Amino acid sequence: MKRTNLSIGKLFLLTALVMLLLGLIFGVLSTISYLVPDFLKDTLGFTTLRPLHVSSAVFWIILGATGCVYCCLQFYTDKELSNFADLTQWVLWIIALAGIFNSYFTKSFGGREYWEFNPIWALPITIAWIIFLVNFVKISKKIKDWPVYIWMWLTGIIFFLFTFIENYLWIFSYFREHFVTDMTIQWKVNGSLVGSWNQILYGTAFFLMDKFENNKHVGRSKLAFGMFFLGLFNLMFNWGHHIYTLPTEQYIRYVGYIVSMTEWIFFVRILYTWKQTVSDVQKHYHYFPYRFIIAADIWVFINMGQAILMSIPAINLYTHGTHITVSHAMGTTIGINSMIIFAACFEFFDFKRETSKIVTNLSTLSFWFLQFSLLIFWLSLIMAGIKKSIWQMSENQSSYSKMMVSLTPYFTTFFVAGLGLLISFTILAIVLIKTYWKNRFIIHLK
Repeated sequence: MKRTNLSIGKLFLLTALVMLLLGLIFGVLSTISYLVPDFLKDTLGFTTLRPLHVSSAVFWIILGATGCVYCCLQFYTDKELSNFADLTQWVLWIIALAGIFNSYFTKSFGGREYWEFNPIWALPITIAWIIFLVNFVKISKKIKDWPVYIWMWLTGIIFFLFTFIENYLWIFSYFREHFVTDMTIQWKVNGSLVGSWNQILYGTAFFLMDKFENNKHVGRSKLAFGMFFLGLFNLMFNWGHHIYTLPTEQYIRYVGYIVSMTEWIFFVRILYTWKQTVSDVQKHYHYFPYRFIIAADIWVFINMGQAILMSIPAINLYTHGTHITVSHAMGTTIGINSMIIFAACFEFFDFKRETSKIVTNLSTLSFWFLQFSLLIFWLSLIMAGIKKSIWQMSENQSSYSKMMVSLTPYFTTFFVAGLGLLISFTILAIVLIKTYWKNRFIIHLK
């Protein structure tokens, strides 16, 4: 017999849920700043709310990915993983989070885009991630004949550490004093970091599909390994399309474009397997975590199509620096990454034990409300981005303030959809926390 307790994986997932809720709150407050420019101007203001929102959202993904790996490994190895090193890793994250939020609230900035906090707080994150890598290698080296998700987790963890360190090359004057070099590294880093945690979360999705089917076919299939190598290739070189507008070497643009176009393989593969996907939905729809996996699959299809278009230089010239880029980031972060993390949370927090019809019906309603809100959220950003792109490429531009006023209807829709995301995510998070708390002392037979 075994008592389920607060494993390190679940501890990270619970912390990630807190980051998600904070990110949503700061995001809604940031949106109000679009509609009411003087909102909280004398206290926080948009300059503080935006990095609070962005950092919270990023940490939701990173902490969630960490929790997913630990929970999956614990299930796969059937061993408790919590130890002093794991707990130290979590404590370092808490120290970093406290320092980062304090940095924002006291307006002690100093970082770069998406990492605007005082760079001193990157140190505990780096140490925590090194511990994570060491723990992962220590656990996984005992596993024979690695399935694809072990490889995806390993490469994702390694490349995240490498890229995160690269992210702080600007602290050295050699890089900081050369504007083009500095910008190239920053834009490259942001693309590669996304690719790193995508590897971790897509690996989690493969693991969950094996678990749903109660076999190891998906994780050992040739298709899965083919997709892994293609994803790794994109992680290493796909960042080239992020720097089209910078005066860098031409071959970087060509490589970035060619690699970006390999995403057509993902796109066609989703189309090719769509019939089987529909059949699987009918088979597994009753299983709540599976709904989030299929939602992530649909958003992969949508965002892959958008990414392919944005990677075309002629289109990228218009979309770069507009809300279209933001829509892609939100579609990926919420539509893909968040859905996979929620699938893992509902799976590992044993939501299947839930017997209350009120809770299950509320969760189902929240799931669909979430998808609808996200779609409206995504479309409103695209419409605002199209209008801004036309403005910035126009020869006879109106003033920036007039252009922003003209976007008010889209920002209003964006705000309402953001409230929908806040409500649906909050309900689902509360359900998960309640489920965990109810199931944490359950005794079950091995």
